[in-house]
Amino acid sequence: MTFGPSIFSRIDCELQETSTVFATRKRSPRRCDDDASSMPGMDRPPEGRPEGYRSLGADMADLEPQVIQGIMSEEAGSHEQEPSTLHTGKMKPQIYVYCKSQCHSIQPGKLRVCCRTCKGGTFVVHQDPSCWEDVLTPFSISGVCQSDGCSGTIAEFYFKCGRHPTSDDYRAVALDLIKCNTRNVICLTCEDVRDRVLVFPCPARHTICLDCFAEYCQVQLNERRFTADGELGYTLPCPVRCPGSLIKETHHFRILGDEQYARYQRFGAEECLLQGGGVLCPAPGCGAGLVPDPGSRRVECVQQAGHGCGLVFCRECRNAYHPGDCDTTVAQPVTDGGGDAYTVSTERAAQAQWELSRSRETIRQTTKPCPKCKAPVEKSGGCMHMVCTVQQCKFEWCWVCSIEWNHQCMADHWFDVNG
Repeated sequence: MTFGPSIFSRIDCELQETSTVFATRKRSPRRCDDDASSMPGMDRPPEGRPEGYRSLGADMADLEPQVIQGIMSEEAGSHEQEPSTLHTGKMKPQIYVYCKSQCHSIQPGKLRVCCRTCKGGTFVVHQDPSCWEDVLTPFSISGVCQSDGCSGTIAEFYFKCGRHPTSDDYRAVALDLIKCNTRNVICLTCEDVRDRVLVFPCPARHTICLDCFAEYCQVQLNERRFTADGELGYTLPCPVRCPGSLIKETHHFRILGDEQYARYQRFGAEECLLQGGGVLCPAPGCGAGLVPDPGSRRVECVQQAGHGCGLVFCRECRNAYHPGDCDTTVAQPVTDGGGDAYTVSTERAAQAQWELSRSRETIRQTTKPCPKCKAPVEKSGGCMHMVCTVQQCKFEWCWVCSIEWNHQCMADHWFDVNG
């Protein structure tokens, strides 16, 4: 492709076969300092970066014409969910998403950033994200939009499926608890070391492989042992039942498959109804959710709009409505499945801890040589975008790959996605 005096090729720009290239006129860059100072609380470029520091977004925006990778795909092949496999060797951290447009399964994802105001992709961030909170919490990162006519100063991070091309407005749901098992942690249940695992948010960060997590969800669903949390909804804790281990993003339960996930949603709606003082019709094959009048024992399952069976029953004993006291000799339905069928030994719970392995990993490697000048660089924080501290070098490189910082590293592991 030829644009004026400059010649660009797809190889030069490191774009994939299914990438979309956007060409726009170059705009005179605004000073980040001026924009940051005009809005109280806006972050300035981080200390320790070279003068005039810019993120990859700025480097790509400076191409003439500007070349921004929009829609891309590493593999335009199968959209089926990858099976959980035994750990086979060294892996790189990877973001995972639930793709609901084509794959309908858990897939590797790509991180993207745009202007929160105009949604344009030519946005220069003041600082790199360093953790999941930075990219999942709105208004966490500031910057400068380079699109003509826009003065946006807030970055918006979003995710795309890495398996196929997507439209500009496509968004995938990030599954921040699913990680590449770079730390070789055993599964809480089967004790295997699998390539992909789910790490619960409990203090011990108990770890379970995806196959066992799917089985755990299915068992708990069958026994209706999900927890109805007032803030998080219908969810699960880790199998050890640690405090603070409830899963926040319910799309993780998509691992159940469409049919069982629909069942999960129905059970969740029913539990919400019951906690709000409602009842379920006891008639076989009905189960309609009803909200009876306060203080009334008589409940009618009204037939309307194709729902309801017409049964009139007693709110207290769930039998056909009757005057007077309920017959206490009538056997009541069992609502509790008894003992929890999913248990974990204390020994396995002590071994299958993500944080324990992280401590070993931190001790093993806290510095790496700069790929260009070989000077040792110490990593602090969760950002993978490194800048050599040697004044004559200032080489920008990826901590994970030990190569020059590029859009692929930014999309896959801009920050410590396995943290």
